[in-house]
Amino acid sequence: MLRYTVNSLLEWKDGTESTSIERLLWIDDEIAYTIDVNKNKVPYICRLEDIEDALAGGKAEIKDDDEFIVVLKEEDIPEKHKKIRDRAWEVIKDMVDKEPDIFQSAFRGKLIKRASETCGLSESWILEYLKRYWKRGKTCNALLPDYRNCGAKGKERKAGNVKRGRPRTNQSIIGEGVNVTEDIKRIFRIAVNKYYYTTAKNSLTLTYELMRKEYFSDGFKEENGVKIPIIKPQAEIPSFGQFRYWFEKERNVKKEITSRYSNKKYQKQYRPIIGSSLDGVFQPGTFEIDCQVGDVYLVSRFNRNWIIGRPAIYILIDKFSRMICGIYVGLESGSYIGAMMALLNATTNKVEFCKQYGIEIEEKDWPVHHLPETIIADRGELEGGNIDNLINTLNVKVQNTPPYRADLKSAVERFFGLTNERVKPFLPGVVDLDGRERGDKDYRIKAKLDLFQFTQIMIKCILYHNNHYHLDYYKRDEDMVEDNVSCIPIELWNWGIANRGGTLRTVPEDAAKLALMPSDTATVTAKGIRYKDMYYAAKSMLKNGMFADARTKGTRKIKISYDPRNMDYIYVYNDNPNEYEKCFLVDANSRYKDKAFEEIEYLLVVEKMQQEKSKDNVAQAKTQLIAEIEDIVQQAEEDYERETSTVESDRQRVKNIRGNRKAEKSVRRLEEAFDLGNDNQYFKANKEEKETEEMDTLQLLFQKQKEVMMDEESDDTEW
Repeated sequence: MLRYTVNSLLEWKDGTESTSIERLLWIDDEIAYTIDVNKNKVPYICRLEDIEDALAGGKAEIKDDDEFIVVLKEEDIPEKHKKIRDRAWEVIKDMVDKEPDIFQSAFRGKLIKRASETCGLSESWILEYLKRYWKRGKTCNALLPDYRNCGAKGKERKAGNVKRGRPRTNQSIIGEGVNVTEDIKRIFRIAVNKYYYTTAKNSLTLTYELMRKEYFSDGFKEENGVKIPIIKPQAEIPSFGQFRYWFEKERNVKKEITSRYSNKKYQKQYRPIIGSSLDGVFQPGTFEIDCQVGDVYLVSRFNRNWIIGRPAIYILIDKFSRMICGIYVGLESGSYIGAMMALLNATTNKVEFCKQYGIEIEEKDWPVHHLPETIIADRGELEGGNIDNLINTLNVKVQNTPPYRADLKSAVERFFGLTNERVKPFLPGVVDLDGRERGDKDYRIKAKLDLFQFTQIMIKCILYHNNHYHLDYYKRDEDMVEDNVSCIPIELWNWGIANRGGTLRTVPEDAAKLALMPSDTATVTAKGIRYKDMYYAAKSMLKNGMFADARTKGTRKIKISYDPRNMDYIYVYNDNPNEYEKCFLVDANSRYKDKAFEEIEYLLVVEKMQQEKSKDNVAQAKTQLIAEIEDIVQQAEEDYERETSTVESDRQRVKNIRGNRKAEKSVRRLEEAFDLGNDNQYFKANKEEKETEEMDTLQLLFQKQKEVMMDEESDDTEW
């Protein structure tokens, strides 16, 4: 095995820190020509035996890295440098092929002299071309000029007495200026930290002016009681250009964004992006969950004149396949209830779920009815004590992302963006993010969809996404490429389950529901189990007399679980959730039938608002009623005082109640008797006729009273 070849670098060691490096230019059986790459010398001859002994004795070694060879792409070389290279190559290209004679001084001298006469270059320049060619790896690019090394780019210049840099244009007027010393740099750092890296968001120009005012002034002057700094002239202070040069050189982007704005803005928009969202995800089973407020206004199913605002959309998406695994559409954003409903939806049969919304699908269209191993959420719905049942009962891990890091749930965030692109152009009542100008119609007035219909649209979008959307950005691994798996969520999901196994799990539907459904406290009353103005009952409760006991012994509290999507029934349990009883909505509450929890709560809130709004009208009407009653009573008292006789005693008045009642009844019967064909002359009679009729009625009443009294004297039986 060859340990070295032509162009190999040989590093010689002499027992001290100093070493020499030689490049092997030509080799035969006994000798070799080398050149010292660090010295300005021509090639010289040496014996291969000496090289072998040095390598065996550790006095020399072959260098693997070659920092002397020039490696540049042709498109990266400036045209000016190419011309210099090509001109030098034309001079030496015929000479370098004459190995090993070119390494001999006499032969090389003749060729250099001839080339000098032909090309018009000095012999020393031609020899310099040859040495550069040999030292730098015997390539054409070895002849490129070293302009890239000029200027000591990136190295700090030491300040001296002479002003560095380009002279000022108006030097005679504004002065020569000063060099930036270490003391001035310290002032720069203090000023930038004090005035620029702050929430005030001062510009760099203002920072320079504030620095000049505070650190480059000669005393103060007082005008109108105000101390004004006297700043130094431009000739004695660093210019704004020097300040800006230093700032750009030592600029700290992270510190700038976090101090002037916030750390969340840096993490979201300016942090370095390395890796991929699929890093560490090997199989289905890690779900991302998030909520977004839909960009559309909805109406109520109770009354389509009621605009109920924008819906909250909860989505569960598998990170590996981008498969939508669960959905919930409601009215509460950032709610534990919404998150649990989305997770419960992930465990339910999607064929039955879609059927509830009038959409017929097959199992293969949405084959997800599983719990994940891990849920990635933000610090909202799945934080705190609400997730104890999820962790302890169902053994699901919950990972909460740091604040303001929505990018850590990129899959679900991207789905929300795609959904807006797909449906917004076709929905009435969508939010106009461009705002409205004066005279424009309010986009909320255009709302037409209700929660049920909007959920139908979301289901259609999910079916399209899962079964037809091609993930252009998805990077398949080697196994997927080998199996030719399409970048479609359903294909990736099925392949992951078949080949990677997945970490999904299945639990009994009842267990999942009871663990995930929201729980609350209801009241046992005589009318049934009351919850949110709704009453529920079960046959067994009627048989065991639970509601009868509530009427006699008083109400009591009881634990329930419910499905906010359908409040037709609730689940009642005591201390053991496994022993539950299903209670149904009683017929008296039929207005709540087939309604979602949000719709019912909205109705109750609206009715309460209407009650509050009508309180003033009710109070005014009741006040009017009291006043009118009091007026009639006062009129009755006046009539009583005017018409009653003081001759009769109280005993006499009470004694004749039955007779008076009988007489009154007889007169009322005459007045109330049906008289068909009456031409309403009774109502059209004049005042005198009415008075005559009233007198006739009084006379008739007196006559009846006398008859009753005579009958009572002869017969004392009750009537």
